[in-house]
Amino acid sequence: MGKVIERVRLSNVIDPTRSEEVDAVIDTGATLVVMPRDVVDRLGLTRIRDVQVRYGNGKVETRSVYSAVTLELKGRSGTFDVLAEDVGSQPLIGQVVLEVLDLVVDPRSRRLTPNPASPDAPMVEVL
Repeated sequence: MGKVIERVRLSNVIDPTRSEEVDAVIDTGATLVVMPRDVVDRLGLTRIRDVQVRYGNGKVETRSVYSAVTLELKGRSGTFDVLAEDVGSQPLIGQVVLEVLDLVVDPRSRRLTPNPASPDAPMVEVL
């Protein structure tokens, strides 16, 4: 499919003056919002827990999760916790964000778009 990269604005929920824009890979194989530790530090986020992370190569490591950011992407926004990776790592936006914001990846054009079934606002399914 190739990489899909989008500009994302992140703002500290408690102190919205602390915000930053980054170019992030949209990774449908990832779960959470993943940011380099230096971005997390500049945003002034608070560590809330540690989790086990499994990487594509099968390696498992402990990483910290921080709370919380308002994430703005494609005119939609939501509040998400952030998994911190090493300084210099690639920012990633995972599937949870895509589902909450109701965004889809078009594999042909390698673009992120609002769900065609709900182009004006995110649709939440309750089944």
